[in-house]
Amino acid sequence: MELNNLKPGAGAKHAKKRVGRGIGSGLGKTAGRGHKGQHSRSGGYKKVGFEGGQMPLHRRLPKRGFVSLTGGDVAEVRLSDLAGIAVEEIDLLVLKQAGVVSGLAKSAKVILSGKLDRAVRLKGIAATTGARAAIEAAGGSLGE
Repeated sequence: MELNNLKPGAGAKHAKKRVGRGIGSGLGKTAGRGHKGQHSRSGGYKKVGFEGGQMPLHRRLPKRGFVSLTGGDVAEVRLSDLAGIAVEEIDLLVLKQAGVVSGLAKSAKVILSGKLDRAVRLKGIAATTGARAAIEAAGGSLGE
């Protein structure tokens, strides 16, 4: 078997129906569109979800759920991320400059993930209970 000899199986491919090509084709005259009406015209079709003027289902049903507008404002910072920053005193601006948090973040919170083996001072950054204990154990502090 060679790649240049491959062919589709018998009956796998067939010619597309050509409509509106005379009476002998079986799909001449109205080309399978029936007589008159919106569907017989070119460009005549309803939009998706249209129910003939009746209030559509997607508008009859109540809305569900909630998308928070402030969901991405607080960035999570790992202890291991703090260990990678060379500065001893860390605030939100330092985290943004280091690329640890997004530039859109309005505040940050340190979570207990990874290890911290040097003293760091946090200013204006929140921390979970476990992360606070780990920072203080490494000789650091949290100044609000």
